[in-house]
Amino acid sequence: MAICHRQCPAAMAFCFLETLWWEFTASYDTTCIGLASRPYAFLEFDGIIQKVKWHFNYVSSTQMESSLERIQEELRFQPPVVLSLEDTDVANGVVNGHPRVPLEPAPNFRMEPVTALGVLSLILNIMCAALNLIRGIHLAEHSLQVAHEEIGNILAFLIPFVACIFQCYLYLFYSPARTTKVVLMLLFICLGNVYLHGLRNLWQILFHIGVAFLSSYQILTRQLQEKQADCGV
Repeated sequence: MAICHRQCPAAMAFCFLETLWWEFTASYDTTCIGLASRPYAFLEFDGIIQKVKWHFNYVSSTQMESSLERIQEELRFQPPVVLSLEDTDVANGVVNGHPRVPLEPAPNFRMEPVTALGVLSLILNIMCAALNLIRGIHLAEHSLQVAHEEIGNILAFLIPFVACIFQCYLYLFYSPARTTKVVLMLLFICLGNVYLHGLRNLWQILFHIGVAFLSSYQILTRQLQEKQADCGV
């Protein structure tokens, strides 16, 4: 496509485009064109465009006249098709095999601001996760040296550790099916601490379960932030 003065012959515009096509194919091979990935990869070709433009505007030669005569002869047998704006819209959509997709607003995944109680639940959850990890690693080292009967206790420490970390993630970031994930993490923490009744006293178990319930409540009460009006921008 070329934009030119209305008094410019159509053959001149086609000749200009043909010259640019030859210059482009001479400057870049198919491999270079296929590997182009960044925007404006052929920006340096603008210099050649300006040179050809100046040549067509201010220089007349025998070669150009012969090219114009040849293109005029081709246009006489095969006249160009005049397109309207509606035709170009369809050509860029359905005709090319890409049906038009209605534009929809992007989903908003911004969460509400973190509260002080939420920060407290994060700190307590990280502390519980650290306690579970330390006890689990210590028990694993002891079990590898003494016996292999305490694999269940090791898993009972490590699974709540993973659940606590995942609870922190669910509180900080949006995730689909949050309610189901929160219930599963709470169940893992409760079952793991109940299983560790012989290695933890009642107050320790209640502390870990209480922190898990507090974190679950904070996750479920922190909702998505309502999208602000864009004021027509």
